[in-house]
Amino acid sequence: MSNLVRIILSSLLLIGTVALFWFGHWGWGILGILITILAWVTVFFNENMLIAQWYFRKQDIPNAEKWLNKIKNYESQLITAQHGYYHLLLGLIESQRAPMQSEKFFKKALSLGLHMDHNIALAKLSLAGVMMAKRNKREAEKLLQEAKRADKNKLLADQIKMMKDQMTMMDKQQFRYSR
Repeated sequence: MSNLVRIILSSLLLIGTVALFWFGHWGWGILGILITILAWVTVFFNENMLIAQWYFRKQDIPNAEKWLNKIKNYESQLITAQHGYYHLLLGLIESQRAPMQSEKFFKKALSLGLHMDHNIALAKLSLAGVMMAKRNKREAEKLLQEAKRADKNKLLADQIKMMKDQMTMMDKQQFRYSR
């Protein structure tokens, strides 16, 4: 459903709620307020994205993917602020299936823009993992440093440290096999 239709329906719900209060139906008016708020939330946040994020938080990846796949044309169905998050979620799902194929989604998410620093850090950390798997150490180190800078609340500090440790182990293995 397009945002214009959502705005029209939400406005009609708001007018109906005001009319309920005007005529003294307070109980129905309060219920109308809750429904109107829900309708206005769907104007700014696509319900498929909200449900997919909820399933993602519950670690139910197949259901999250199912709800993301219901978004056929993300440019028209989502507001521009959600485009990056759509690609971030697709990248996270793809990274569990085929890690090398997820690079394009993370790059697209970063180019479209993510608003929260910890999400930027997550995308850069995931890209660093892909670069490490491709044996591109310089790019992986650069992305790890950027992820560390973006992770202001230290939510991904353990994962960043683990990735750095894996990188040093990779260097030791290369040194051992090069003799």
